[in-house]
Amino acid sequence: MSFPIASIDGARPVFMIVMGVFLMIVAWRMAKDLRGWSARLIVGGAFLLGLGYAMLLPMYDAGLIERFHSRATMQDPAAALAWHVVKILVMNCGWLVFGLGVGIHSGLFVVPVAQQVPATEKSKLARTHESVA
Repeated sequence: MSFPIASIDGARPVFMIVMGVFLMIVAWRMAKDLRGWSARLIVGGAFLLGLGYAMLLPMYDAGLIERFHSRATMQDPAAALAWHVVKILVMNCGWLVFGLGVGIHSGLFVVPVAQQVPATEKSKLARTHESVA
């Protein structure tokens, strides 16, 4: 007796859907108290990743979207290529936007301010670098 629902191939789409929804919920809760671009980028990236994980990848596994293979014979190669490009763009842009949001939120892109030299040291520096001619 075979249990295709309990197989790894049967559980993979369910896992992808749960992971996509969980990612969107965690990002929404994380960005709930944030302000500015970091919250927008985190939620936007999580939405793109949720769309990819919860809709596109399970549709590929279910066979609703034809896979793009260079050596395979396809019914509609243009549609297969278009769906492949959509999947690549959604997933890569999702991780890029989500990562930028987390980076901005963590202060990864903050440039430290240069220290200013006190006025007394400035006058000493100016005298040591004067022209001798």
